Parts: sequence; structure tokens; C-alpha cells
Amino acid sequence: MNDKPLILAVDRNRRNLELLAQFLDKEGYQTICAASIEEFEQALSGETEIGLVLVDLSGFDRQIWEWCERVREKQIPFFVISPKQSAAIQQESLAHGARNMLVKPLVIRELLGIVRGLMGTPT
Repeated sequence: MNDKPLILAVDRNRRNLELLAQFLDKEGYQTICAASIEEFEQALSGETEIGLVLVDLSGFDRQIWEWCERVREKQIPFFVISPKQSAAIQQESLAHGARNMLVKPLVIRELLGIVRGLMGTPT
């Protein structure tokens, strides 16, 4: 059993998922990826204990909020990555239980700080 904290990354863009997973792995995290609602559902339904979910909204429709609600119901912390700065997206993210929101392009130090804070891992 791997004792590295497990992060579920959700993003329509598979290349971005690969890059994010590689980065998080180098930082000591184990990452599973979902590039569709179906993969997101499968990951949440699995036996694996997920410590954090990162949801990139790009390319998803409003159905993504239903899945954010499911993450909240499972009491898994998550944050949203938005393609643009938007008060409406930020309000919707927080209303559905997101702990934070980052806007693209990502600032790696900021991303890592939030991940460490939500995962309870040392800096």
C-alpha cells in the first residue's frame, strides 16, 4: 500500500493532467486522473481513499457542480481551477463546497501551498 497522500485531478485536457500528475508526484503525492465525468465518477466510487480533489472547470458543463457536491458529501476537500477570474465562478465554487479557487495560468508556489494546506502535509 502506498502511503503517499492521494490526489484526484480532474481536467478535460489529458496533457495538462499528465503535467500536473508529474509535478505532484515529484512533490511526494500520488495522483489519479480523470478526464471525463465518467472517470470522475469511477474514481469517487472506488475503494481508494482520496485526500484531495483538484477540479479544472475548463471544458466541463454545469454537470461538474453535481460532482463537486458528491465530493463535498464524501467530506473530501477540493478546490477549483478556473480558466478565468470570475466572481460568479468563485461564488459557485464556494457554494458547492470548494475550499479555494485558482485561476489559470497557475502559480506553482500557490498551487503547492494550497495542496499542502488541505492535505496537512509539511512545507
